[in-house]
Amino acid sequence: MFKPVSAQFFDAPTLELARSLLGQLLVHETPAGTVAGRIVETEAYMGAEDRAAHSFGNRRTKRTEIMFGKAGSVYTYQMHTHTLVNVVSGPVDTPRAILIRAVEPVEGIDLMAELRGKHLPIKQWTSGPGKLTKAMGITMDYYGHYFTERPLYIAEGDPVHAIVEGPRVGIANSQEAVHYPYRFWEQDNPFVSKFR
Repeated sequence: MFKPVSAQFFDAPTLELARSLLGQLLVHETPAGTVAGRIVETEAYMGAEDRAAHSFGNRRTKRTEIMFGKAGSVYTYQMHTHTLVNVVSGPVDTPRAILIRAVEPVEGIDLMAELRGKHLPIKQWTSGPGKLTKAMGITMDYYGHYFTERPLYIAEGDPVHAIVEGPRVGIANSQEAVHYPYRFWEQDNPFVSKFR
């Protein structure tokens, strides 16, 4: 039903890829059914020279190791109690990644409601990086997986034409990197995370 993108899709420069991910579909074929969300917000992390990146200064740890791998690999990490999911980008050994910040639910709505909590309005299910992984059943187990392969993959969607860019969220202590306009989102989409 959904068709994973080709490996070539991930060959673009990081900031370009962060924009072209908008409108594509994040798909997870779970044992309980398939859930899919249209990507509406991303954030690029530019590796060695970006103070907000986990790999700033080429920091290579157990956590960041996959960022040094091939573009299109899955980088998951834990923040508080949430799992966050990222697309590794850039050439091998250039540790860059793109955080998927928000998706708009398109498939498996009932399953998402169950995973996220039926009491919540749909606009709150996937409007943030920790929310969307919960709603889509994405766990740390996907660390090092590849985004062209089932059961977790990026599928072809429709390009977004009204793209807004601005500073990233939640990186207050990263000095000059606070101001880099590396966050991209679809204009007026109600599922984009709330910028506090």
